[in-house]
Amino acid sequence: MKETALVIMAAGIGSRYGKGIKQLEKVGPSEELIMDYSVQDALEAGFNKVVFIIRKDIEQEFHECIGWRMAQKTKVEYVFQELDALPVGFTNAYGRTKPWGTGQAVLAVKDKVDMPFCVINADDFYGREPFVALHDYLVKDHEVKDGVQPICMAGYRMENTLSDKGGVTRGICSIDAAGRLTGIDETKNIIKTPEGAAVQEKDGSLRPLAPGLTVSMNMWGFQNSFISLLEEGFKEFLEKLPAGDTDSEYLLPIYVDQLISEGRAFVEVIPTTENWFGVTYHEDKDLVVSEIRKLVAAGVYKDNLYA
Repeated sequence: MKETALVIMAAGIGSRYGKGIKQLEKVGPSEELIMDYSVQDALEAGFNKVVFIIRKDIEQEFHECIGWRMAQKTKVEYVFQELDALPVGFTNAYGRTKPWGTGQAVLAVKDKVDMPFCVINADDFYGREPFVALHDYLVKDHEVKDGVQPICMAGYRMENTLSDKGGVTRGICSIDAAGRLTGIDETKNIIKTPEGAAVQEKDGSLRPLAPGLTVSMNMWGFQNSFISLLEEGFKEFLEKLPAGDTDSEYLLPIYVDQLISEGRAFVEVIPTTENWFGVTYHEDKDLVVSEIRKLVAAGVYKDNLYA
């Protein structure tokens, strides 16, 4: 069977989270992190290795919290998302300190991934079902015809992905009758209300969202040939960046959306009924701990993943 890799993006700063490194919050009964559960689910689904994308300033703490024990289970590699990791001819001319975004983060795995791979966020709990479905898609033969990339994505129900503690950003998906993605609308400040999901506008007003929407939670499946397209897209992003702009980000879903509109990729949306939870806000941690304990009590996970 074809080998596959799990790529975990763990370099984000988490500006809404507050004090501490949210990717390294201990939420399990034996001090497991959210990504411990993601890796457990991925390995059971059939993935063969894990690549962590981290920042150099959290390298030591990352190894102490998770790296040493993860190596007991599978092959583990590390890459760094760095501000100066730019294509030839480009420099960080304006002293940018903010990361370049998820698209640039994934470029860091270029020399570590020569197989189909799944990309996830470190601080999101995805549930077991989508790992199985994405792995099953990735191990099949998908020929890149006429340069058109075959991509897959886990599609979550909007109502299963909201936080009780504040607004979240979600990629609201448009999907055709064949189950393929036709576009993603990155929508900020989506909140949970008694009537359902709504966007809270800058003036405080609420714009209700239709029930039953599908959203992306940044869980993607790519062929390794996608990396070269991602490099090309990053150069285009940098060329178009206005002088002095230190905030714009090269985001994975926005670039995938561009490829779809240009006819250079298609995305199979794999629906899941799993409930997402994560630590967007510091106040989310208690809920995550509670949800993990429910899953342990139900026998989905052991009370110590490494025992």
